[in-house]
Amino acid sequence: QVQLVESGGGLVQAGGSLRLSCVASGKFSAINVMGWYRQAPGKQRELVAVITVGGDTGYVESVKGRFTISSDNAKNTVYLQMNSLKPEDTAVYYCNLATTSAAYWGQGTQVTVSS
Repeated sequence: QVQLVESGGGLVQAGGSLRLSCVASGKFSAINVMGWYRQAPGKQRELVAVITVGGDTGYVESVKGRFTISSDNAKNTVYLQMNSLKPEDTAVYYCNLATTSAAYWGQGTQVTVSS
């Protein structure tokens, strides 16, 4: 059974930083992409950042220059460094793993940014 476990969420003041981690365990096919999504109350889940197994990255416009996604392929781990956080970044952040045969989600970690 594949498990994605996120950590690193919490409460932070505007302008602060947090680092999210997501570790994938279990048996799964070759990884294509790992990414972070978020869902704020009353809104649809949106893609925040992705990283391919080759290291290519992509970001939603609203976080460019503030968030950095990285990964440790040997540890099946993906990170999201979030700097200059804003109240509008408040959401549940979900890790996603896309392999050659399936996609998996973590349980989510809450990020709350106070003004």
